[in-house]
Amino acid sequence: MELTIDQPLDLGSSLESGQAHRWKKSDGWYSGVVRGEFIQIRQKGHVLEFSSGPSPEATAAAMLQNYFRLDDDIYAIYTDINRDGRVAAMVSKYPGLRILRTEPWECLVAFICSANNNIARIHQLMERMSDEFGNPIQLNGHTRHTFPTSADLAEAGEGELRRLGLGFRAPYVDQASRAVLEGKLDLPALVQMPYPEAKAALMEIKGIGSKIADCIAVFSLDKLEAFPIDVWIRRALAEWYFPDQKTPPDRVLLEWAQEHFGRYGGYAQQYLFHGQRLRKKADG
Repeated sequence: MELTIDQPLDLGSSLESGQAHRWKKSDGWYSGVVRGEFIQIRQKGHVLEFSSGPSPEATAAAMLQNYFRLDDDIYAIYTDINRDGRVAAMVSKYPGLRILRTEPWECLVAFICSANNNIARIHQLMERMSDEFGNPIQLNGHTRHTFPTSADLAEAGEGELRRLGLGFRAPYVDQASRAVLEGKLDLPALVQMPYPEAKAALMEIKGIGSKIADCIAVFSLDKLEAFPIDVWIRRALAEWYFPDQKTPPDRVLLEWAQEHFGRYGGYAQQYLFHGQRLRKKADG
């Protein structure tokens, strides 16, 4: 099936920018599992070609429009964040890099797993949990697995998560599973909450600090003002906004960034993150 896009969207940059962790690329196609759907997708100009299952492709098409946030007024967002010259340069260089609307539970686990970790390793851990505790789904002769529910991971327990390689993150994922399963953490309700309240609720879970909470907020809870500060963003802000001086602590950086970048700070952050990471890759 084909989905025609009438606005900027760079499929590869968006899927490979550290927001989602279950996409694999082969022969120009990306394959992944999104909200229980096995998707194989590629971009040709303004057209996304995809196959999906088990739901009908029309159902998957609507889901993908939501996933890629095609309901965002991207031109208004660009106008807003392009007030900053550095961000404007990144938007010009990487047009169509989008924030994704990932599934909140999967996003929460992925970013707990991001602590002291790299993107490739997070991918590996998410895939292991899915293969071990998710349900198999087939598409075009290939099999992948859905991401396990909070009940699945709570039943598995900390020991099994350690066996899969989560290490010190295992008890945090185990406790988060139980908090969601028991209703102590209501992820759908967080979407409706103001950003500060949603972030505070996330940070009540062990293993979720300010940065991880902001990642979950911006990538899955519709909090586009959230501005996660990780090692890449700290470098970007230090180099591009605070040169030749001691970099302020993260708390001060966050206050500055939210004031400076405003209501679409999450989009500004993603462009700065992408630009800094790709530049360092090129330098390396």
